[in-house]
Amino acid sequence: MTLHIDFTDETEQVTAQQEQDVRNLLEKAAEMEGITGDAEVSITFVTDEVIHEINKQYRDKDRATDVISFAMEEMGEGELEISGADLPRILGDIIISLDTAKEQAEEYGHSLSREIGFLTLHGFLHLLGYDHMTEEDEKEMFGRQDEILQAFGLAR
Repeated sequence: MTLHIDFTDETEQVTAQQEQDVRNLLEKAAEMEGITGDAEVSITFVTDEVIHEINKQYRDKDRATDVISFAMEEMGEGELEISGADLPRILGDIIISLDTAKEQAEEYGHSLSREIGFLTLHGFLHLLGYDHMTEEDEKEMFGRQDEILQAFGLAR
């Protein structure tokens, strides 16, 4: 299994170590989730201003948020599935507000690296189909998130 990660930091504030930690965490998560073959994911760090616009445009929520995921494997109405044995599995995009990540790290009393890891993993699990719309789904998603963070050494 090879996980290709397209990493973009529009804020120019994410350290090389934080980027490497994100890559390592997602590789661990992909392994624990049983992803086989080649897969691709993109992660973009933005400001509150940028994520606010994205949230407004795509989710009809007029406010900043911490993380937004756009899963590529969810089929929309009228979309055709493109697949092939030699094509990588394109999981989707994760967009994280570094401004909000910093605020939340301070609020929860842990490191920015831990918050970035938490948000990245949360977005990644959404790309794999996890959700938290119901109490049952929330328990499953957050339970899995905790397991992976624990295995990676980023527990609270």
